[in-house]
Amino acid sequence: MGDYDTSITVAVPAATLFSYLADVENLPTYMPRLTSAKPHDGDRVTVTAHIEPPGEPEQDVKSEAWIRVLEEGKSLEWGAPGRHDYHGRLHVSAGDDENHSRLSVELHTERVEGAQVDDGLAEALQGIKSAVEAAVAGR
Repeated sequence: MGDYDTSITVAVPAATLFSYLADVENLPTYMPRLTSAKPHDGDRVTVTAHIEPPGEPEQDVKSEAWIRVLEEGKSLEWGAPGRHDYHGRLHVSAGDDENHSRLSVELHTERVEGAQVDDGLAEALQGIKSAVEAAVAGR
């Protein structure tokens, strides 16, 4: 079993960051392998990812997940069915000034590949930071 957590500072106001994250269709802009995310049936999301499994050809795979947007507390909870009991929570809080915010992530999975999971979390947070900062700069 593995529990992981990390955080990053993002150069946008907390409300802007939370609004960006709450739009599930933005997932592919910051999750490197995702190519689409389609919300349906309440908190359900169908995602498509392009993967390169070791020893197998590249392929696109579809999966079901759930994402709950919690306006109070500025959090998102998510999970995916399967044998790894994969679920987590993103939390947005105010940063040191009004133009910065703090993004924290907590993840639980039955996979215990610590370094690989830590690297994936760092990659996801950096992807969020880059995507939302670029989106705000492009307005």
